[in-house]
Amino acid sequence: MQNRMVQGILSLCLGVLVFSLQDPLVKAVSSSYPVTEVMAIRSIVALPILIILVQADVGLRAILSRRFGLLTIRAFIQFTSYTVYYLAIAALPLADAVALYFMAPLFIMALAGPYLGESVSWRTLATVLIGMLGVVIMVRPGAGLFDWAALLSLGSAALYGFSQLMARKIGDTESSTVMAFYQNGAYLVGAALVAGTFHLAGITHAIHPSVEFLVRPWIWPALPDFLKMAACGFVASAGMILLSQGYRLAAANRVATFEYTGILWSPLWGFLFFAEVPRSTTVFGAVLIIGAGLLALNTERRQKKPAPAMAATDPA
Repeated sequence: MQNRMVQGILSLCLGVLVFSLQDPLVKAVSSSYPVTEVMAIRSIVALPILIILVQADVGLRAILSRRFGLLTIRAFIQFTSYTVYYLAIAALPLADAVALYFMAPLFIMALAGPYLGESVSWRTLATVLIGMLGVVIMVRPGAGLFDWAALLSLGSAALYGFSQLMARKIGDTESSTVMAFYQNGAYLVGAALVAGTFHLAGITHAIHPSVEFLVRPWIWPALPDFLKMAACGFVASAGMILLSQGYRLAAANRVATFEYTGILWSPLWGFLFFAEVPRSTTVFGAVLIIGAGLLALNTERRQKKPAPAMAATDPA
């Protein structure tokens, strides 16, 4: 049992590391290509991999689900989350964008009450406020350094959190591979629709790097850039397998905290590939966000912990 726990933790940590490689890959092409083109190429590469995974997991017939509507809505929420997150990366240092994105677990806990009807303690809500304090310290509104792209990263975290709550509602009948297949389809269709809309509207340029990354017209990529975009498809597929394996081998409430290891890689990639040095406020704000998330997870775990066996013998 202990060996499975260790394997699960290692698998999850490796999955988080693999997923983090998408960030520098996307940022590296964000000054020359549109995010929709990156998403389309990534999705085309990932499609055959996901088909194989679905077939091996539950069979391809599972794609024709009775919950097609919910799966599709959730997939396009994920598409929006993915898009605005990478729009933020085009304008922000990697460390800032990723640290703000790690508000997602706190958003999940805050929204679990109104959406799922789950009980949310005042301690959990207090940790959300601590996390928001970390956000304020990081973005420093009014200090002349605020970039509204930070709101994109926060918005992405909120959308991702809501999509995960939807996954909890439909996860009793739908596998993670089927949900990933729908997500990939939404990325491909959504990217084509967004790119086509801006093309027909004649919007091809913008001043802000995030908006420019969205509206820039598609161009035929140079081979090195194409390989970077295509690598995102392999990275996403490998990351999904490793994360799924991690949660399969070990209890979710025991390994979920290790997802925060992702915040360690973004400053490293930012420094190695883009010479970005995190500000002191970024580090302090990130510490508050991580600390709040870990405290909230620990609080929820204690609330769900079963009572000791001897308590069952107490008189009513």
